[in-house]
Amino acid sequence: MTLPSPTLGDTARTPRRVLEALSGLLLGMFVSMLASTVVSTSLPVIIHDLQGGQSAYTWVVTATLLTTAISTPIWGKLADLFNRKVLFQLAIVIFVLATAAAGFSQTPEMLIGFRAVQGLGAGGLAALSQVLMADIISPRERGRYMGLFGAVMAVATVGGPLLGGVITDAWGWRWNFYVALPFAVAALLIVQRTLTLPAHPRRKVSIDYTGIVLLSAAVSLLLIWITLAGDSFDWWSAPTAWMVGGAVVATVLFVLVELRAKEPLIPLSLFRNRTFTLAVIASLATGIAMFGASIYLSQYMQLARGATPTEAGLMTIPMIAGLLVCSVVGGALITRFGHWKPFLVVGAVLMIAGASLLATIHYDTDFALVSLYMFLLGAGVGLTMQNLVLVVQNTSQPTEIGVASSGVTFFRSLGGTVGVAVMGAAVASRVTGLVSDRTGDIRAALATLGDQAQTWATALQSGSLPQVSAMPQALRVVFEDIYANGISHSFLIAVPFAILSLGAILFLPNKPLTRMTTSERIAASEADLATVSVPEAMDTLATAGGVRLPDDAKDAEEPPTTSHDRKR
Repeated sequence: MTLPSPTLGDTARTPRRVLEALSGLLLGMFVSMLASTVVSTSLPVIIHDLQGGQSAYTWVVTATLLTTAISTPIWGKLADLFNRKVLFQLAIVIFVLATAAAGFSQTPEMLIGFRAVQGLGAGGLAALSQVLMADIISPRERGRYMGLFGAVMAVATVGGPLLGGVITDAWGWRWNFYVALPFAVAALLIVQRTLTLPAHPRRKVSIDYTGIVLLSAAVSLLLIWITLAGDSFDWWSAPTAWMVGGAVVATVLFVLVELRAKEPLIPLSLFRNRTFTLAVIASLATGIAMFGASIYLSQYMQLARGATPTEAGLMTIPMIAGLLVCSVVGGALITRFGHWKPFLVVGAVLMIAGASLLATIHYDTDFALVSLYMFLLGAGVGLTMQNLVLVVQNTSQPTEIGVASSGVTFFRSLGGTVGVAVMGAAVASRVTGLVSDRTGDIRAALATLGDQAQTWATALQSGSLPQVSAMPQALRVVFEDIYANGISHSFLIAVPFAILSLGAILFLPNKPLTRMTTSERIAASEADLATVSVPEAMDTLATAGGVRLPDDAKDAEEPPTTSHDRKR
């Protein structure tokens, strides 16, 4: 059988063509990560200046993660229905405009609102970059290019906090929100010029608006409850019953709607695929480790070790180094040998070790040990984060790449959102308890300050996040110990989830990686269907008892293959 040449066939998919196509995606991802990480080290300063407390600190982070999680499956579904290139450009525009607007915030509530809009664009960039990669590069070849994504991730994740610290110390934190604008303009132009995608067949579309509303309600109620419970109201109280009950009802209704929707937001048939289901479970823990560690390690450096924003950025480099090295090396080895499962297993073990060890740190722990613990956690995330998406794309139907990829990314974002909220609640509760327990030490420290005692006493009673590095030495030691204890305690939350991730990875079916891109698989499948004769079709129906077996049941345990794929 002679097959038509795919749009992105072997001849066209030279390294140079791939790099040209990837350049816009890489810059778009860089814009997204830079705009997010550049404010991470300055958040304690921002919240202090806007007179917000620990709850506001948590919500500034959680708002972005929440809208990112909610919008990710929506963008993924849209990617299966509309022009993916235009959607990617739209996500960049939304993200950067919201980021720039956040620079004008006058209150914590304004900042939280703009950060929520920012998350809508971030969800698009996270989902669409994975889908577009599958259009350009086959799963087996992707490791060869993972070094580029690892390098971009490392530069943005290391350079962002460093740049943010320098900008905050030199010109003020508001300029952190404007730094991504020129990169965004460049990304839009480069994507328009270099990214050429194969034409997908047009079809009548139906948007699952009811599913979008119900998913948003379920996730929002869950996050609001986690953030406010134990602070604004008791864990066992009427507001808890209303919020948890509302989240459960919205979730049940969402499942019922998805079962009947013509174009479901998250097709529940995906969960028949064992690889997808187990990868979702593993992604939850990866999200908690990735987002929780990056946010609260920065807070630890400034509130427990008295670092400035610039110093805090430098001090988190070991974690990013672990992520970069293992992402690049792991991807290259997967491409060379074709075996992915051992790397995921090692990554999960490293996450368990890193999270467990970070739960033991104090304000005076040898920084060499803290660096080692951060490196282990970063290495674990580097080996699992992208590879979980890779194995799902490898076993998913080519027509469902968008929803399958965004599904894994959604649950990773959801894990990160819940993780940050739970860790934030744990930090706030622990710090409040420790401050109450150490009232005597705080009064003794204030007594040594003379004329400044009343000023600092008033500042501590305001409820806003303290600027520990500016405190007098006697008071600073007490609060460094309190915050170190509170933040390290929160890392215990990630440990059981990391163990659950390891269990899920161990049971992942070890299927070989295909060498075909999504576009090639679609073209080859259409060619195969065109050559099926009527007698062959009748024989197939007779064998199945007169009923055609659904494709997702047949492909749940095996990577979709075609005659073209087998010949390769």
